[in-house]
Amino acid sequence: MDAASALEDAYFDYCPWDFERRASAEQRAAQAARQQRLTDDGATIGPHCFVSAAAAVFTDALRLGGDSYIAGHAYVTGDVTTGSDCTVNPYATVRGRVALGDGVRIGAHTSLLGFNHGFAPHAPVYRQPDTSKGITIGDDVWIGSNVVVLDGVTVGDHCVIGAGAVVTRDLPPWTIAAGNPARPLRDRRTGEAVRHRATTAGSGLADAVSRFADRARDQAAAVVARCWDADAGRYADRPGAPPTVRAHCDAVEVADLLLGSPPPQLSAAEHVERLRASQDPVTGLVPDCGPDDEPGTLPAPAPDGWVDDGAAEYHVLSVGYALDLLGSRFAHPVHVAAGMTAGRLVARLDALPWRTRAWSAGAWVDTWATAAYRNAELGVEPADPGALEALFGWLVTRADPTTGLWGGPGAPGSGLLQRVNGGYRLSRGSFAQFGLPLPYPDQVVDTVLAHSRDPRWFAPGRENACNVLDVAHPLWLAGRQTGHRAAEARAWAEEHLRRALDRWRDGAGFGFGPAGEGGGGPGREPGLQGTEMWLAIVWLLADLLGLADRLDYRPRGVHRPEPGPSAVFGRR
Repeated sequence: MDAASALEDAYFDYCPWDFERRASAEQRAAQAARQQRLTDDGATIGPHCFVSAAAAVFTDALRLGGDSYIAGHAYVTGDVTTGSDCTVNPYATVRGRVALGDGVRIGAHTSLLGFNHGFAPHAPVYRQPDTSKGITIGDDVWIGSNVVVLDGVTVGDHCVIGAGAVVTRDLPPWTIAAGNPARPLRDRRTGEAVRHRATTAGSGLADAVSRFADRARDQAAAVVARCWDADAGRYADRPGAPPTVRAHCDAVEVADLLLGSPPPQLSAAEHVERLRASQDPVTGLVPDCGPDDEPGTLPAPAPDGWVDDGAAEYHVLSVGYALDLLGSRFAHPVHVAAGMTAGRLVARLDALPWRTRAWSAGAWVDTWATAAYRNAELGVEPADPGALEALFGWLVTRADPTTGLWGGPGAPGSGLLQRVNGGYRLSRGSFAQFGLPLPYPDQVVDTVLAHSRDPRWFAPGRENACNVLDVAHPLWLAGRQTGHRAAEARAWAEEHLRRALDRWRDGAGFGFGPAGEGGGGPGREPGLQGTEMWLAIVWLLADLLGLADRLDYRPRGVHRPEPGPSAVFGRR
């Protein structure tokens, strides 16, 4: 190839918009071969696209819409999806889980970083896992040069982001934003100035969130100490209640959130020893405390090898995450999950009471998926390596495309309660924990918002932590994928965040809420379970409103927003 041809190739690396008009037959053939190599590796590339040979494209999944291009020296990794007419200009970086709508322009030297890195104090940064909430960019968006968009951000349709901005929070549609951190400046339709989004949540709410966080943090030690049974040497959910394994785990989570340390009644090593010793080495499950603090017992296994025990199943979540916070892990694999083949798993999934008790069915999926996660963390090979794939295949193909959820209506008169609550438990342990997208996020938002208007569960004074969490988390999780009805989701979050902040009882924490109205629970009396759950709810609602930074805490246990460490699943 002569010098003139070499120069022309380099020209397209920097001016790819001219490729369709000016490329030679030889250059078109070379581009077709490059795209074929990417397609052979699993990419999907629409018509009239250009991917520079000088770009570093090393994706787990690439879906490039028609009439789009990736220019020279761009760096593209992870799970990247674009609509049509999208441009990734020279030296731009697009990494992690990133979804672009149609007509998106990404300026030179801009970075869309759809992943993050743990930096908790218990381990060096380089040994901590990557996390990924993902970035969603709407249609008709112009992102200027040298912009940085951080993980978890959604940019609405028709936005313009000025050069050099650092986008740390969601931007509503039609926003013109700039600065570090990026702030909304004007409405693109009218040119009128707009207020900073935190103020749109209502006068004083941001300050109220800050005051709540300070109040809770100042009282956290007393809240945990109130539930310590010194005679038994164990934690109870509330004074007078029997000690339980879950109460111990809730104490660990509350202390981690608000104190940044283990509960002071025991040393970190003693907490670890107690929790690890509670695991049954044969099944890998954790039974609850027996009488006089004797080890609990478990029922006999079912024919497929699983052991049906509600408390022990939930302890796969609560004990596993509490040990995480203490810098430890289970002593044994969860054998009842590791030994389940894909065939037995699918048979059990088919037999779960989806139509009448979708919450119970979703809770079982949460338990099995979390057990699979814990076993992978321990390096335990399952009896059938296809079981996890079978789970997600079953879930994706059984999701209802009209509701986005699973299961039937449940008892007459319960409305959407069973489906929404079961959908939360199911998606928490599977799609959220494994960092995978929901099959129908728009439909999830529609269904959950419809349920959230049901006065039987959400009228003032009737809410409990389970029901509010099971709306807040799906709205938050689906909102990582879509901007569908985002304003309505924020309005609901504002209303219920205000209510939640008023629930705190000085020196005692949060009560779970009225038992029996949409599920069991410890009732209205403040205790560790209510406190742990409502602290997570407050964070989710605040994050939906762009106010989570005012809390100065972030859930790291059962209700953490990030998926499990990607290294566990062999992904980066």
